[in-house]
Amino acid sequence: MTGKMSQIALPLAQRRAADPDRIVVGNANRNVIEALRNPAAWPFRTAILTAPPRSGKSLLGRWFAAQGQLNKGGGETVDGADQIDETELFHRWNRAQEDGRPLLLISDAQPWDIMLPDLRSRLGAALHLEIAAPDDDMVAGLIESQAGQRALVLGDGALTYLVPRVTRSFAGIERLVATIDRLSMERKAPATLSIWRDALEAVQGAEQPRLL
Repeated sequence: MTGKMSQIALPLAQRRAADPDRIVVGNANRNVIEALRNPAAWPFRTAILTAPPRSGKSLLGRWFAAQGQLNKGGGETVDGADQIDETELFHRWNRAQEDGRPLLLISDAQPWDIMLPDLRSRLGAALHLEIAAPDDDMVAGLIESQAGQRALVLGDGALTYLVPRVTRSFAGIERLVATIDRLSMERKAPATLSIWRDALEAVQGAEQPRLL
């Protein structure tokens, strides 16, 4: 398990204190990123992005908007689009069409039930993008990225032990690394096998697979 994954940098102008500097690129989001690089190919210049919690969809939305600013493409991101009044969102869609501006809508709802018929018909024709579950290589990259953000040094063999056992969930991976970090600090001990095992039990329950 190498954990060697590509990443893309979040432009400096778009960074926030609580955000990571980089987006881990892997099987789960590679197709999404490729589509975000080419908004000219979107039907009606509109795309809808849905994804599991903590999968980086808001970060990707800010990255997309920043790319538009850097390239003078003028792309717009609406995060939490499913929480906006549907009439207002319909007007925003119309304005984007009039301006010839790409529009990325990020929805937390899966599925997103749209009640306004005019909006539903227009968004039904949009490009629909979804971040999938990470595979082993991406899980390894996410663990390393999360540990790096915390300046947490994982002991030798951490990825070999953790990757087959951790749930294929972005939020679960984040919780696991946070728990390893917490236990390491509480015990004033390096993050090695006993801490990995206890962190997995704390996050996922006592019944962990016994893998060689």
